[in-house]
Amino acid sequence: MAFNELGRHPEAIEAGKKLCELTPDDVLAHTSLSRFYQAAGMVPEAEAEGAKARVLDWKRQLKEEKPE
Repeated sequence: MAFNELGRHPEAIEAGKKLCELTPDDVLAHTSLSRFYQAAGMVPEAEAEGAKARVLDWKRQLKEEKPE
């Protein structure tokens, strides 16, 4: 986040990609990467990461709703 806030978008994107690689099921990681792409003007990439985050969140919600 700090890179993004400083306007260092390429570095923010690289850090976000690495975080998504390390924690592929983390909704916040994909949401953050989406925001980094958006700040850099990379709209298609931002939309794709946002979609990944939404799908992960839906899966999480479905797991929580299932009775055990």
